[in-house]
Amino acid sequence: MVRKFNDLQQLNTEAAELFVRAAQTAIAQHGRFTVALTGGTSPAGLYRLLASSPYRDQVRWEQVYIFWGDERWVPLDDERSNAQMAFETLLSHVPIPQSQIFPMWADGISPDDFAREYEQLLRLHLSSEGSFDLVLLGMGADGHTASWFPHTGVLHEYDKWVAAYYLNAQDMYRITLTVPLVNRANQIIVIAYGANKANALYEVLRGERNAEQYPAQLLPTTGDRITWFVDEAAAEKI
Repeated sequence: MVRKFNDLQQLNTEAAELFVRAAQTAIAQHGRFTVALTGGTSPAGLYRLLASSPYRDQVRWEQVYIFWGDERWVPLDDERSNAQMAFETLLSHVPIPQSQIFPMWADGISPDDFAREYEQLLRLHLSSEGSFDLVLLGMGADGHTASWFPHTGVLHEYDKWVAAYYLNAQDMYRITLTVPLVNRANQIIVIAYGANKANALYEVLRGERNAEQYPAQLLPTTGDRITWFVDEAAAEKI
């Protein structure tokens, strides 16, 4: 499903309402809400809304379990850290127990070993099928989502739940949930706005199949489990 907005505040408001509904449903059904957050600039407005009334008061945060969809392999105090942004805009403002927040970072361990440990952590906390209640994603102007960047081997990783790899273009390691794990989520929200996303959004949603070039094509393309929240500028070509 694609939802288009001409106002970014309304986009974030509708996304916040879907987040709240997903949390309430999951907690009512099985006593917890497992969510993978995203980084970049796209979700910051959503996170600030969730940290404010009335949304803050509609979620039983003590039953929320926070993970990440992907991360740069940098310490939590690094300004590039997705986790740091989430703490600043959301997690430091809601009563989630620290023991239920799982950033993709640890000191004194290699990225590959950490990815294996993070996968074991997920196997402890997710359903036996490995299904998040909700995965939040953004999309880059190059068509990447999570850390599924164009022409990288991780696009073909279907055995692991979590993978680490060195992204030469950024001269750094990335940690990411893999395609099959993300696609098993009960709900997926993708936020994409701005004119610089217009070409990629067209190719992902309407273009010929070329997931090597536009990795967000690997997300589910039909059904009501995925909702794209886009603005008019990003949706100009669709």
